[in-house]
Amino acid sequence: MSNDNLTESNHWDEETSRVFINYGRYYVPQREYQMQIISGLLSNLTGPNHLIDLCCGEGLLDEVILERFPELTIEGLDGSEEMLQRAGERLSKFGDRFTCRKFELAATDWRKPNQKINAVISSLAIHHLTGAQKQELFKDIFKMLAKDGVFIVADVIAHQHEMGQHQAAEALDEIVRQRSLELDGNTAAFDFFKKEGWNIFHYLAPDDIDKPSPLFAQLNWLESSGFSDIDVHWMLAGHVIFSARKSVST
Repeated sequence: MSNDNLTESNHWDEETSRVFINYGRYYVPQREYQMQIISGLLSNLTGPNHLIDLCCGEGLLDEVILERFPELTIEGLDGSEEMLQRAGERLSKFGDRFTCRKFELAATDWRKPNQKINAVISSLAIHHLTGAQKQELFKDIFKMLAKDGVFIVADVIAHQHEMGQHQAAEALDEIVRQRSLELDGNTAAFDFFKKEGWNIFHYLAPDDIDKPSPLFAQLNWLESSGFSDIDVHWMLAGHVIFSARKSVST
């Protein structure tokens, strides 16, 4: 997001949440397909399992997962009251299978759960952490997970070369433009996307709210944290889905 549209404290605020709620369906490449991939990566979990969703947003992904896996429970964490309210309303039909609470992703208090965690997922959140904070997070999640637990990340990544970043920026612009035409028959949503500077690949700066890290570095950080079965499942316009597992032999 362009620095011109950040708050003075340079963080995601409630107004940003409202914009994303209204426009996320345009801005996230292949959003529905991404949710199907992530839920599919949970297929190896059998029986009652508990999952934590880091920055659950309005609960769209958790709704897909809860419908697909009737014995699974989810705790959704988010820093936005607006998002948590929306998620609670959307997922109330699942009763106590979904709970949610406010948290800070960079904090560590939430990283010592009082029950077994079989999976941790995160969508479009971890890139707000610095590289060092990501490494610390990966190590803590490895400790949180039960044996054979899975960690699934959908996020934006940094590119190693200017050409790669330029290609991601151009691809994301075109995806949002096409999505606007597909859903509304006009480019109003795309025009807003451009005007408000939501294409991070055009506006990345050292002091930005967005701090994406290269994919290769993140996969190495997962390995050094103890994870195995590290894999990449999807990539488009600077967005990627990857996962790792805590081996039963660990």
